[in-house]
Amino acid sequence: MSPEELLLYAQEKGIPSLALTDINNTSGCLDFIRLASKYEIQPVVGIDFRNGVKQEFTGIARSKEGFKELNSFLSSCLQSGDAVVPEYAPAFQEAYIIYPLGKIKPENLQDHEFIGVQPDELNKLLFSKWKAFAPKFVAFPTVTFRNKKDFNAHRLLRAIGNNTLLSKLPLSEQGKEQNILNTEAELRNLYDRFPELFSNANELLKTCSIDFEFGKSKNKKIFSASAEEDFKTLIHLCEEGVIYRYGGANPVIQARLEKELMLIQKMDFVSYFLINHDIVKYARKMGYFYVGRGSGANSIVAYCLQITDVDPIELDLYFERFINAFRVNPPDFDLDFSWKDREDVIRHIFEKHGTKHTALLATYNTFQQKSVLRELGKVFGLPKEEIDALVEERKKPSTPDHIASLIHKYSHYLHDFPKHLSIHAGGILISEEPIASYSAVGIPAKGFPLVQFSMIEAEDLGLYKFDILSQRGLGHIKDAVDIVKQNRGIDIDIHDIKAFKEDEKIKQLLRTGRTMGCFYVESPAMRMLLKKLEADTYLGLVAASSIIRPGVASSGMMREYILRFREPEKRKEAIPEIYQLLEETYGVMVYQEDVIKVAHYFAGLTLAEADVLRRGMSGKFRGREEFQKAEEKFFANCSLKGHSVELTAEVWRQIKSFAGYSFSKGHSASYAVESYQSLYLKAHFPKEFMVGVINNFGGFYRTEYYI
Repeated sequence: MSPEELLLYAQEKGIPSLALTDINNTSGCLDFIRLASKYEIQPVVGIDFRNGVKQEFTGIARSKEGFKELNSFLSSCLQSGDAVVPEYAPAFQEAYIIYPLGKIKPENLQDHEFIGVQPDELNKLLFSKWKAFAPKFVAFPTVTFRNKKDFNAHRLLRAIGNNTLLSKLPLSEQGKEQNILNTEAELRNLYDRFPELFSNANELLKTCSIDFEFGKSKNKKIFSASAEEDFKTLIHLCEEGVIYRYGGANPVIQARLEKELMLIQKMDFVSYFLINHDIVKYARKMGYFYVGRGSGANSIVAYCLQITDVDPIELDLYFERFINAFRVNPPDFDLDFSWKDREDVIRHIFEKHGTKHTALLATYNTFQQKSVLRELGKVFGLPKEEIDALVEERKKPSTPDHIASLIHKYSHYLHDFPKHLSIHAGGILISEEPIASYSAVGIPAKGFPLVQFSMIEAEDLGLYKFDILSQRGLGHIKDAVDIVKQNRGIDIDIHDIKAFKEDEKIKQLLRTGRTMGCFYVESPAMRMLLKKLEADTYLGLVAASSIIRPGVASSGMMREYILRFREPEKRKEAIPEIYQLLEETYGVMVYQEDVIKVAHYFAGLTLAEADVLRRGMSGKFRGREEFQKAEEKFFANCSLKGHSVELTAEVWRQIKSFAGYSFSKGHSASYAVESYQSLYLKAHFPKEFMVGVINNFGGFYRTEYYI
C-alpha cells in the first residue's frame, strides 16, 4: 500500500491511530504524516530494524526528536561497513523500542522498551510469567495487506527480490496472509483473553505525536553570522554586480533590484542566494565553466551575483515566475557544470555545510511495464524466448494460458510500484535542522549521504533542493578555449555574449542551420527549425529552443509559430485575447510564463492558482487535489468571463499539450547563451572547437560525424 492507501484503509476500518514502520526505511513517513489529518488519523512513525528477514526490534517515535534519534541510529547502521543492525537497541530518550516475543526477558527491559505480541503468538503467553510484567507487553498486530491479491503481489515481489522461482520462495521470506488491518472491535476480540495488551498498546500510541509544519522552509536559514549580516552581504554583492554587469545602475535596474531584494528577504530566501553564489564563486576560482539556468535566470539578483549569465532586463523576464508572494513552493536554480568538474563542486558543498546538514536527494526507481513482465516471467520459470514473446505481445503456444494471464494481471497491478531507491540527477539538500530530523541516510557509491525520499516529499516538507548537474557542452567549450590558447596564443573571453550576438559569422551559421557540435542547436530537428525560421537573433534563438520541445511541436503550435514568424498576415488568425497577452510570440504559448499569464489574465486565476496549474502540467503533481481544483476553476472562471465553451476548450488544449514539456523563458535564454558560446568557437576556430567536441565524447551524433 502507498501511504495514502494505508490511511484510507485505516479510515474505512475506523482506526484512530496507527504506526507506519517500514523495514530499515523511512521513505513513506513524510507523506504518511502530511496526509494523516485528511483522513482524521493520528500518525505515528517508526522503523522496523532487521537483518535480512530477522526482526531485531521496532522503534516507535514519541516525537520529532524521537524520529531523529531513530533516523540517526538507522543511518549509522546503513553506513557501517557491513550494514548490520545490532541485536539490541541503544537507550533512546524519545523513542520506544518494541522487541519481538521471546527475544528478551521482560525483567531486562528498560523504561522505554516493551515486548510486542502478535495475535497468533498469544498462546505462548499461557506458558510464561507475563502477568508479573504485564505493563511491558503490548498488542503488536502487523498490517501488510488488504486482501488476497495484495498477498499474492507481495509473494511475487519477494520472489523477484530474492531472484528465485515463486515455487521455491521460503515461508521465512514471506509475510503472513492474515496480516491485514482489523477494526478496533475485531482487535479487541483477537486479544480478548489478554485485554491488558490492547490497552497498553493504546496508551503507548496516545503518548506519540509528530508534525513538521509542511510547506514552511526547512532550508539552511543563515549563511554567515546572522540574518541581518546575510542581507547586508547580499546588497553589497548586488552593488558590485551592477557595476560589473551594467557599468552602474539606471532607474529601471535600481527599481528591479529593490523589488527583488525586498521579496527575497520577505520570503526568507537570502541564504539560498548566498549559498548559490558561494557555489559559483568556488567554480570561478577553480576555473570551472558553468551555466545557471531554470527560472532563476528571471532574477536580476542572480544575474548580478553571476549565478546566471541571462540579463532579465534585456529579455523582460517575469521575476514572479521564479519568486512571488503567492508562490507556495520554493525557488529552484539549476547549475550545470562540466562532467569533469561536477564531483569536485559537490565535494565543496558537503565540506562547506557538513554531512550532518547536507545530503543527496533520492528518486524512486519503479517497476515499468516491460521490466515487470520480464521479472514475473522469470519467477514463474518461463524460458527467455517465452518471456520475450510476452513482452513483445506475441502468443507463444508453449506458455500455458493461465500463467500468461496471471503474469499480465499482476504486471498491471505492480506497474509503478517502488523497486529501489536511486539518486536524483543533481538534487542536494542543505537543511537548517540535521537531515536526520526528516530521514535516515545511506551512503551510495558516490560516497555522499543519500536521504530516503524524493524531490516531491522534499518540496512538501519545505526543503528546496540545489540542482548541481553536468553536461558535456561545457566540456566542449572549455577544451576548445584551452586548445585555441595552446595553438594560437589567443585568450578568448568566452563570456562576451554581447559581442557574440552581433557577430555576422554566427548569424550566418544560425540562418543556414550549420550548427553541428553546438550545444542544444545541433539536432536534425533543431537545424531544420533554424532554417525554416531563418532566425539570426538572440531572441529568435531563445524562442526556437523552447518551441522545439515535444509539447509545442505535437500540438501544432510550433508550425503555427513558424508561419506567424515568417508571414505577418497569419498573425491575424491568432486568438485575439491570447495575442494581446503574448504579442512577442505572436499569440503562441512558448514559455512556462505564458501559462501563468494566460491562466491569470484570460481565466482570472490568482497567481498562486496559475502557478499550481503550471506545476501540475509537469506531470509530477497532476494527480494532486490542488491541480484538479485549479483546472475546475479555469473552466468555471472562463464561463463567468463570458468566453465560449469552444474558445475555452481550445485555450485549455494548447496549455495542456504544451506545458508538460516546456521551459521557462529564463531557462531557454540560459541555453541560448551557451549555444552562442559554442557558435562563436565553431565560427572562428572550427578545428579547435571540433576537437573539443570529440575529446568530450561528442554530443548528439557519433564521433565519425564530427570528424
